[in-house]
Amino acid sequence: MNKNNLTGKILWVSIFGITMGFFEASVVVYLRAIYYPDGFVFPLKLFRDYIIAVEVFREAASIFMLVAVAALAGRRIWERFACFILAFGIWDVFYYVFLKITLDWPSSLLEWDVLFLIPLPWIGPVIAPVSIALLMIVAGILIICSSHKGHDFRPTIMSWVLALGGIIIVLYSFMYDTGATLHQQLPKPYRYELLILGDLLFIASFLISYFKMGKHA
Repeated sequence: MNKNNLTGKILWVSIFGITMGFFEASVVVYLRAIYYPDGFVFPLKLFRDYIIAVEVFREAASIFMLVAVAALAGRRIWERFACFILAFGIWDVFYYVFLKITLDWPSSLLEWDVLFLIPLPWIGPVIAPVSIALLMIVAGILIICSSHKGHDFRPTIMSWVLALGGIIIVLYSFMYDTGATLHQQLPKPYRYELLILGDLLFIASFLISYFKMGKHA
């Protein structure tokens, strides 16, 4: 792969992520106009069952869209994974960029949001998904560039353990407050220490495999 192909791959995967961010933001603009005309606040309002079902399937469809683009853009499994996390991270960041442009929301990165609905609703401050998205963008670009140089990304057992630990910790921080997500209660204070620990585990997991990849090039 020459340099132009590498740049083009990163560019087009990024453009896809940006446009997905706008599509999701536009759906949220409509939902908030209907359910939160005075502004989005907790406690959450009850949605009709069919609206919730549509939202769940829309989110699942979004993941499949990212998988499809990554499968088309990448040559090998880990390059496809890198394209997936790159598109995912850019999608997440630009979702909030477009909400800021269209709704002037969030007012800060500490504003609470509903992040995802599968398998239970996820909630947390905007800074939480944005911090993870930025890590995904950096990791995705580095893996794609290394693959371009002929280096194979091969996670170690330790990398898998650290990444799995980070995923469990972060997901718990998003889903443990079932009172706020399922019973229309005000959310408990967010566990920022869990986010920080999860992000650190993600970073450590990636760096272990990334530097090992360089040694075996």
